[in-house]
Amino acid sequence: MDYRLYTGECRMNSEGCCKKHINKLNNYDYLCDISESVQATDYVEVQFKNTRKGYYLNSNKIDLVKGDVVAVESNPGHDIGTVTMTGRLVLLQMIKARIRPDAEVRRVYRKAKPTDLEKFEEAKAKEHETMIRSRGIAEGLGLQMKIGDVEYQGDGSKAIFYYIADERVDFRQLIKDLAEAFHIRIEMKQIGARQEAGRIGGIGPCGRELCCSGWVSSFVSVSTGAARLQDISLNPQKLAGQCAKLKCCLNYEIDAYVEAQRQFPAREIPLETRDSTYYHFKTDVFKDQMTYSTDKNFAANTVTISSRRAYEIINLNKKGHKPHNLQPNENESGSTSKPYQDILDDSVNRFDHLKKKKNKKPYPNNDRYLNRNVRPGTSENTN
Repeated sequence: MDYRLYTGECRMNSEGCCKKHINKLNNYDYLCDISESVQATDYVEVQFKNTRKGYYLNSNKIDLVKGDVVAVESNPGHDIGTVTMTGRLVLLQMIKARIRPDAEVRRVYRKAKPTDLEKFEEAKAKEHETMIRSRGIAEGLGLQMKIGDVEYQGDGSKAIFYYIADERVDFRQLIKDLAEAFHIRIEMKQIGARQEAGRIGGIGPCGRELCCSGWVSSFVSVSTGAARLQDISLNPQKLAGQCAKLKCCLNYEIDAYVEAQRQFPAREIPLETRDSTYYHFKTDVFKDQMTYSTDKNFAANTVTISSRRAYEIINLNKKGHKPHNLQPNENESGSTSKPYQDILDDSVNRFDHLKKKKNKKPYPNNDRYLNRNVRPGTSENTN
């Protein structure tokens, strides 16, 4: 007998919840195994080229699942995309995308035919060549802009030119020249440096795919304060990514550093000793150590102590006492805390001198437990 796992309407064994179409715009449909959710709406989510997606109305009641290639309404003609979500979760995604309920939504025409796919592949094959030629045309017009990517519509009648520019660009003449050169409808769309890096892709210094190309879909501002809190060298060449902006990964661990540094004393408090005054130089969160210097601007006579020792000196200074130096001293007045001792500093043989306890007998010394083969009501003589 053949046993199969029942998965409702989500079609996990085919195209429904498989990981074949996962990319940075993909959202996990946690309602896909509920039949009521699949039939809750006729709206579907359709994605194009891993950077753009839209929401369309399945007015013809076509049986669509995740992964189906469909032809959707566009202006002009039609576009080719992949269905990435169906069911009730699409309505929640439309609210997240701020699509008004009374807004006009375009329709899904049909599942893509072989002729549609042929035109689509022909249009995609021309994207790179079109981008190179368009860059030359823009340079000939003297425009301060860079065309980073070109995306053809599914039927090949329209193309979106993505560009970056520091200032406002008058590209009216550029549109005329591009339309005359490629005989298509032109749409210009400005993007940022991070969006361009996400479209082009690449490998980061960590050896992995760029986060903006792999999974980041919304970009958060990054400041040099994140590098200062993590005690990272403020070297522009190391802090900047391939987009020439600050690396997005500077924000990944900043919350953990802020939480960990709450256990350290304030950096603005100097430490007073009988010899000199020490100022904070750097903090090692992982080792629970703080380094102090006798000069505010550069490292001079640096001393590294634990955060507990720093608190002790601050308390001594508040009471009017000054220790001989920053290092802990047993005869130091006002110091009552014991020095910290790591368990790894102890000897591995520290438990060998302990006496072993005698093993207790598990059962009382009687015939009932010594000889379990004796039946009730019988006796056995032992010599």
